Amino acid sequence: MKRFCVSGEVAVAGHPTAFALREIHVLDEGGEFGDPVDVTVADGSIVAVGAGAASAPGATDVDCSGLFLMPGVFDCHCHLDFESGSLEEQMSFDATRWALEVARNGRLLLDLGVTSVRDVGASTPGIRDGFAAGAVPGPALHVSGPPIGQTGGHTDGYVPSTGAEAISGFMVPDYAGRPPYLVDGPDEMRKAIRLQLRTGVDWIKVMTTGGLLSSVRDHPLKPELTEEEVAVAVFEAARAGVPVAAHAYGGEGLDLAVRAGVRSVEHGIFLSEEQAAEMAERDCWLVPTLVVVHELAELAAAGELDARSRERIAEILPDAGRQVAVAKEAGVSIALGTDLLRQGPNLREIPLLAAAGLTPAEALLAATARGAALCGVDDRGRIAPGQAFDAIVLDEDPSDLEVFNRPDGVTGVFQNGNAVKPHARWTA
Repeated sequence: MKRFCVSGEVAVAGHPTAFALREIHVLDEGGEFGDPVDVTVADGSIVAVGAGAASAPGATDVDCSGLFLMPGVFDCHCHLDFESGSLEEQMSFDATRWALEVARNGRLLLDLGVTSVRDVGASTPGIRDGFAAGAVPGPALHVSGPPIGQTGGHTDGYVPSTGAEAISGFMVPDYAGRPPYLVDGPDEMRKAIRLQLRTGVDWIKVMTTGGLLSSVRDHPLKPELTEEEVAVAVFEAARAGVPVAAHAYGGEGLDLAVRAGVRSVEHGIFLSEEQAAEMAERDCWLVPTLVVVHELAELAAAGELDARSRERIAEILPDAGRQVAVAKEAGVSIALGTDLLRQGPNLREIPLLAAAGLTPAEALLAATARGAALCGVDDRGRIAPGQAFDAIVLDEDPSDLEVFNRPDGVTGVFQNGNAVKPHARWTA
């Protein structure tokens, strides 16, 4: 068997590089599944979509009657390093162990049907490029550097007993060339952004409010970083053509992020109607990350979180999801993101988006085409000619979003035309 490669440069021996999926229901650009059509693929890209679409010479036909096809899912807020629970265990990780954790989680997500990931705080450009080259199987990555916050803020993992920064679970372990992540003042921010850009990141992430699992006494509504600091970050990143994402739950921290010109707001649980209106005017996206709140509530109920974190989660839980309806009403673009500590339930975010106010069609598009648009990707995210064939197959109509609550809901996964999780029809 040839070496496995997700980039499409090397295919698995015996797997056709040209094929036609016959009589399959396809997610259209309106988020609906219509009458069955044929989808023909060659050399990793979609050639044609339609009834009776012609195959490429030598293509293999696959009977897909009764099956459903949609683009691979974009998870636009992911941390591939998150997995371990205790601070002690996290502190024991060195960079090599951490890299293997990232590789394992990348393969797990690919099997789920998450074919593209915006990793906002764990994976590095080197890991991104390794996945793309086929060194290990994993989704296409869009990466930021370590999230940038202030001293004593959400990403400061200071441990008083040791006087050291444990970086909790929010960062990667120390390694040669890791860019700075704590700044105080515009000049330090400018230097940090330039150092991150030098590594080849796709995004910059700044922390403009506190959070839920911080090792310091912050709060989701506590503003962090100053407006001038965030403006410098956006200015320096924009000069290099790199967008900025802001971790912001609401309040003043969300206000200053939007005014500074960030491309997306992450979480936004306390988003107000006025803030949503300004986001829509400035074409600032929302990535709500609803599933992580449910994950944290389950961990809190099981006694796996400290008392301060349990208090914060109990405080925000009643409001989780309302930001989706507020953003939709204002016309804010919404993309799917999960923020999970433990990868696995990522696709649960799709029905949660619908429960929070999106239609099923809107939720499916938030998980696919909208994620591609947020990440600036124009060659995937749709089932259309010219698109790279990143796609998932389901045995049941995904318009009933309940299928995404089941771990076996996705029955086949393609990436760049390779059947990385072959459906039973494909193997037959």
